[in-house]
This record gives sequence, structure tokens and C-alpha cells, in this order.
Amino acid sequence: MAQTNPIILVPTYMDKFQCIGSECEDTCCAGWMVTIDKATYKKYKKLSDPSLAKKLDKIVTRNRKNPTDSNYAKISMEMDDCRRCPMLSAENLCEIQLKAGEDYLSKTCATYPRVTNIVNGNLEMCATLSCPEAARLALLNPDPMEFFEITLPKNHRHSYYAQHTPNNYAAHQIEFYFWDLRIFSIGLIQNRTYDITERLLLLGLFYHNLQELVSSGKAAETPILIENYKKLIQSGSLRQSLAQIPVEASAQIKLLKELIDARVYAGKANNRYLNNFETFLAGINYTDSDDIETLASRYQHAHDMYYKPFMDQHSYILENYLVNYVYKNLFPFYGINFSLLDNYVMLALHYSLIKMHLIGIAGSYKSDLNLDHVISLIQGFAKTIEHSQSYLKFAYDYLQQKEFTSIAGMAIFLKN
Repeated sequence: MAQTNPIILVPTYMDKFQCIGSECEDTCCAGWMVTIDKATYKKYKKLSDPSLAKKLDKIVTRNRKNPTDSNYAKISMEMDDCRRCPMLSAENLCEIQLKAGEDYLSKTCATYPRVTNIVNGNLEMCATLSCPEAARLALLNPDPMEFFEITLPKNHRHSYYAQHTPNNYAAHQIEFYFWDLRIFSIGLIQNRTYDITERLLLLGLFYHNLQELVSSGKAAETPILIENYKKLIQSGSLRQSLAQIPVEASAQIKLLKELIDARVYAGKANNRYLNNFETFLAGINYTDSDDIETLASRYQHAHDMYYKPFMDQHSYILENYLVNYVYKNLFPFYGINFSLLDNYVMLALHYSLIKMHLIGIAGSYKSDLNLDHVISLIQGFAKTIEHSQSYLKFAYDYLQQKEFTSIAGMAIFLKN
């Protein structure tokens, strides 16, 4: 009996995605290490093309410390500002694929920007938005993101990002309610009767209450809490409470800029991101001599005059970003040592950092702000921030140290 091709759940934009090669305004072959799996490494040792084999032999080095089948070797990147892969041609095309074919790409290169997870033994795939084309397809659809199943081709190659098995848990364990929480979270993020910041604040209130349930050993009451919040959200009874949350622009920009400064000064940031960071600074007329209240006043002005009118028309972009994040990261169960509320804090932090940059960028471009500017920022941000696990850990530790990992603390980041 012939083996059937696997079925995989994907957001609809993945059905349209394909690499646009040399037409891409950025390259995935720069700025980070390229790992080589064991099977691909052995293929390189048997190449019939002598010039290609010689070049690969020079730049591919074995991982002698802790080798695995998936991380068996690596390509040494060029030591310039861009840290480009030496196999990248002047036309931004991969010489390995051009000369030997797609089958000779490492699993890392063949997979990117696709991210594949396993839930209860079933495959799920989406894209990381550090790829410009993936970011456009995922973010610029004004309709709510939807998901459907496709059949994978026989020659598919996937590196698995994470997995979760709710069926292995009992009803008194919060992991059992993965699907209930995922459906509720995505549904709330896509509830356009509230603005995008209100949706995130409501989500934070929910996860604050859920964390209290779990901490008191009452995880089995999760479905009841979900139903209660659905009724509260539908009735709009929490709107007045949301409106009473104060705007604290000074605290917001001070903390967010301190977080970003740490990443920029660490080096190896994507050039597109650095250009956007400079645009953000210019948009609030930033100088080292300005006091925080002056900067906050300019920041809030850029928000009110340019960012808000634009995003009121295009809030689906950030909605799609958040839904993709929730799906990709198996929210709220990402991270071995992260609690439910920790997962929410990281989601809110990503949103807040993107928003902060866009407010300054809007202040620079004013009425000329357009969708290309937004995509450029989010793609560069994803490549610089989302792909740096060490930085994300630093950011969380920083927030915890400053006692901002509560729903009250996160409200300062979220509201303008």
C-alpha cells in the first residue's frame, strides 16, 4: 500500500508563498549562521563539480563540540558588515542551488522561512516574517487570517521548531486546554469591534486571571473562564475599565528605548532594521540632551497626528502579525520555563516594540507613511529581534527586574 503524503495545517498566505530570489530587497543568506545537517554534509563530500566542491570544502566546517544530525556543520559567513553567505552570487542567488540543484540545499536553507510545528502528531506550518515576501503575504491581507489543510509534496524537507501534545495531559492540567486557548486567543485578536490595543489588554486580563486559576490548582475551570470572558467581550462591559487605563508615554518610551538600545549596541543587527531605527529616532527628533518628557511629548504627537490615522485604516497588519505569532509560537505554551502570563508578556512586548518604532517612523514620513515602510520595519524587526533568543531572554529578565511583567505593567507599554 502506497504511503500517503502528509497533511499539514497552514494559514492561507502559505499557499501563495514562493521565494522571489534576486528580486528580494533583502537576503536570507546574511546576518546569521547557516547550519548544515549531516545528510547534506555527506552530499557535499561527493559533489562531481570540482570548483563547487573545493569552495564548499573551504567554507563548511564541522561542528566538533556538540554535533547532531541537524546541526552537523556550518557555513562560515563573510566577515563584512553584512556577513553574507559566501555561496551567494552577485545576483543574490545561491550557487549551490544553481550548480547542483535544490536537493543539495541544507535542511535549514530548504526550510526557511517556513516554520513547522507538531501538535498531537499533526503538522502545522507558517512563515517567520523575517522574509520580506512572507511578511507581505501574511500581513497585507485586510481579511482575517484563516487556516486550511494542504497535502505536502513527497520531497518535502522540514526542520521542526516545536511540538505540543495536549492529548498527553489530563483535564486538571492547563496543557490539556491548548486548543481552547488558541481558538479563544485568535478569536479575540481578530475581534474588530475593539481596537487592536483594547484586544491585547483584554487578552492580558484573561491570562492574568487564568494564571491565578492555574496557580491555585484550578486549571479544570479554564473552559468556564473562557465562556465568562466571551460574554464580557460580547457585552462590552469592560470597555469603561479599558478607557480608564492611563496613558504614560514617558514611561513607555523610556523603557522601550532602553530595551532597543541594548539590542542595537549588541551588534549584528539587520541593516534594514538599523535604517528603520534611525528613521524612528529622526521621527521624534531624538537627541541625547533631550529630557524624557520632551521626547515623550514628540512621541505622543507623532502617534496622534500620523501613526493613529494610518493604523486606524490598516490595523489588520498588526492583527495579522499577532495571529501569526500566536500560531507560530504555540501560544501560550512557548518556552520551557515560561508561564502562561510570561507568554502573554512576550507577545505584548513584541507588539509594543513594533508599535514604538512605527510611531517614530510615522513622525518621519508624516502623511507619506505607506505600507512598504511598515513591512520594512516588521521584516527587519523579525530578523533582528525575533531570531535572537539571547536578546529575548534579556528583554524578559529586564522587564521582570523593573517589575513590569504584570498586566498593570504591560498596560503602560500598550496604551497611547
